[in-house]
Amino acid sequence: MEKGKISSFQMAILMYPTIVATAILGVPSITAKYAQNDLWLSPIFASLIGYVTVYIADKLHKFYPDQTVIQFSEQIIGRLGGKILGFMFMFFYIQITGVMIKQYAEFVVDSFLINTPIIVIVASMVALCAFVTRGGLEGLGRAAQLFFPVFIFPLLIAIIFVFPDFEFKNIFPILGNGIMPPLKGSIVPGGWFTEFFLITFLLPFLADKKKGMKYGMLTVFAVMITLVMVNLVVLFVLGATTSTKVYPLMSVARYISFGEFFEHMESIVMAIWVVGAFIKISVCYYATALGTAQWLNLSDYRLVVWPLGILLVAFSFWSLPNTIELSRYNVGVFPPFGLMMQTIIPLILLVIAVVRKRKKGTDN
Repeated sequence: MEKGKISSFQMAILMYPTIVATAILGVPSITAKYAQNDLWLSPIFASLIGYVTVYIADKLHKFYPDQTVIQFSEQIIGRLGGKILGFMFMFFYIQITGVMIKQYAEFVVDSFLINTPIIVIVASMVALCAFVTRGGLEGLGRAAQLFFPVFIFPLLIAIIFVFPDFEFKNIFPILGNGIMPPLKGSIVPGGWFTEFFLITFLLPFLADKKKGMKYGMLTVFAVMITLVMVNLVVLFVLGATTSTKVYPLMSVARYISFGEFFEHMESIVMAIWVVGAFIKISVCYYATALGTAQWLNLSDYRLVVWPLGILLVAFSFWSLPNTIELSRYNVGVFPPFGLMMQTIIPLILLVIAVVRKRKKGTDN
């Protein structure tokens, strides 16, 4: 079904923007509401979920090295149970991909293309991601390699240029209200870290499978460092007002001033968001298309790419009608939903698989 191969490094640069892209915009504001000036600690606690999720995905991969979660679920809990669980996974990924597309479009329209119909933004992104998905995993890996510098360098440039506006005193007092506020602030970003379970759709196609765990863990660490850094930058610039901003990083970009001609570089944040959203939606699109084809026992996942594209466009409008509902979903619905589907259920599958393997070994 998928003949292409990617390296563990390509998997890492696929997963890094997949987690970071949406998190860097909303996480500082959300964590600041709970953790105040300790918001930079929340991604550290949240990353623990990412490490556990990667470990679970890799262990399941070692038991079933050539299969995704859609396939090995049937072997672990039976054909009927596996089909039901596979349907749940596919519905979950279709739904969250639709939400991602809507979030991307809302940000672009609200911040830049105010008079552009949102359907134009949604349809153009879905069409672009559909072409990349049809090109196969190797094409997706090369696209990530090509666009990764475009994603990471503008972020570094923005941080360097805004450095003169830093107020380092904003970080104090550290843990002034104890450890509970940053722990509460870690709940929402923890939901994004569960998305590392998407590597279950990539691990079977690695050319260097032995490095899968290593690069998965390194990616979790890189995401954690990035979110800590972004939260600190926002805290140093905006201080106590961070929690009042919808997109704090966008507000920080407005502070950039270099000479008399290099100012108000919101386009830097726009570039980061568009490139990151493209990679993230493409990865989720690919996982959904591959998983759907495996669930339907098709010979080629490319057959479902365009029909899924139409479904994703529809879900982007059906799921959440406006920005307020989108914010409520990100804070109150996705963290427990993501944790259940991408960490707890896979953990249950792993436990059952381990028990069955040991029982089989005892019987022999």
